[in-house]
Amino acid sequence: MRKLGRLGLWAIAMLLLPVAASAEAHAQAAGDSTWGYAIGAGIAIGFAALGCGIGQGLTAGNTTAGIARNPGAAGAMFTNFILGMVLIESLAIYGLVVGLLLVFRIPAAG
Repeated sequence: MRKLGRLGLWAIAMLLLPVAASAEAHAQAAGDSTWGYAIGAGIAIGFAALGCGIGQGLTAGNTTAGIARNPGAAGAMFTNFILGMVLIESLAIYGLVVGLLLVFRIPAAG
């Protein structure tokens, strides 16, 4: 498991290194330093979507398992399930807002 985590970190580093290097070269040539906003926006919405996807999957799976074990409590479980999904989805919306705030910090080219 440790090797898989280490491999994942190296893969992310290798994927981001050329992007950062080319963005830095472009920023020096163009005289601006806004490439960090674009990368930050992508990372913000990416992590928000990843976390929410994991959370919603766990919530739906555990609610389904709970209803299968005790069908009489389905009404109470369903109410808590919907409330949990709404709260999880609000975190994705916060990530989207942060991403949009970062994107709109980038001046329009032209």
